[in-house]
Amino acid sequence: MSDRHATEPDPAPRRVSRGRELTNFMILAFGIWPVVAVGAVGGYGFLVWMYQLVAGPPGPGGH
Repeated sequence: MSDRHATEPDPAPRRVSRGRELTNFMILAFGIWPVVAVGAVGGYGFLVWMYQLVAGPPGPGGH
């Protein structure tokens, strides 16, 4: 068996244009990450709310 991959030259690396890179950054920075952050904070708030429905509100025990 011959090892074909060891003898073939590496293909030229793909270069992303600066405009495309800036567009991808803007989509991530101002589109996707804010939605992920709001979803994470909202999900955490929902979990705390559901926990308090089951376990009761925080504070000293019942009087």
